[in-house]
Amino acid sequence: MDTQANLKKETVTTTTVAKPKRSKVFPIILLLLIVAGGWFGTSKYIHGQHHEETDDAQVESNISPVIPRVSGYVDEVRVKDNQRVHKGDTLLILDQRDLKLKIEQAEAALATAQSNLGVARTSTSAAQSNIAPVQASIGTIDAQIEVARINLTRASQDFDRYANLIKDHSITQQQYEQALAAKQTAEKQIRILQEQRKEASSQSNAISSQSGATASQIRVASSVIKQRQVDVDEAKLNLSYAVITAPADGLVSKVNVQPGQFLQAGQSLFSIVLNDDLWVVANFKETQFDRMRIGQKVIVHVDAFPGHDFEAKLSSFSPATGARFALLPPDNASGNFVKVVQRLPVRIEFAQPNDTLLKQLRPGMNVDVDVHLD
Repeated sequence: MDTQANLKKETVTTTTVAKPKRSKVFPIILLLLIVAGGWFGTSKYIHGQHHEETDDAQVESNISPVIPRVSGYVDEVRVKDNQRVHKGDTLLILDQRDLKLKIEQAEAALATAQSNLGVARTSTSAAQSNIAPVQASIGTIDAQIEVARINLTRASQDFDRYANLIKDHSITQQQYEQALAAKQTAEKQIRILQEQRKEASSQSNAISSQSGATASQIRVASSVIKQRQVDVDEAKLNLSYAVITAPADGLVSKVNVQPGQFLQAGQSLFSIVLNDDLWVVANFKETQFDRMRIGQKVIVHVDAFPGHDFEAKLSSFSPATGARFALLPPDNASGNFVKVVQRLPVRIEFAQPNDTLLKQLRPGMNVDVDVHLD
């Protein structure tokens, strides 16, 4: 009997120990997770109704390339990588010997052109001075022709009278022949004077033509002088280009130029980052633009300075999506169409230029942009 009683007690004890005790920690944790998830979702929904965000954004700045205007060999490099320069500072100096020779060549050509102008003016003066004597000789010949005509008229009248008298034998044959000779002499004298006048007129016309030609040479020589003066000015301007200066204040990028290196005109050497004027370009999805407006407040978070809020404002929208400005824009009519959400660049300008951290920003830094919708 005692053995059976002990067995019953052990069975009851075993049954009581095997029954687990339910914990209250799991329901509490589950409830907390549900509440936190609901609060997080609700806050994100409310935030999304008043904000538009994107992490596809970078800091931008004006970058000015340094480009030589003339070809030549590098004589001296006066800047180093990452050096700050001011507008007008000398960056590079090219070998100037060839450029100086071109100036001397242009000045010699200018002197030759000026000498040719002097010769043309002298020739014109000489031709003009010869016109007056020829004109005077023409006037003298005209006067002599008038006298010769008078003599011819008188000789002709005398001849006519002697011709009538010879018929009556009132004069001798010798007198008649003398009257005939006087008439013929007067006629020949007029012909000679007329030929001389023609020759003088031809000479006058020739001198006038020569004077006109020399006047044209003066105009041509004057034009050549202007051209040679332009060549001299161009040569001097090219010499000034041998000294390459900074176009604006900023920081120099990596300088890949060494003394003795030959540079071509128009070759991009390095760049100067003008970081005094910074802004942000954010690429928003096209589905985010329905309530975005110019002038809205923007908070910018830069990855390099976590925890700091840069205040800014939305400045402008790009006239087209980024894909339109790509090297090979997509053409949806050339094959099967797959709709892709496009992004539109937005310019965002900093609203606090006195922020000390702005000076430490560099173009290309990644930022997160939060636009406060009105």
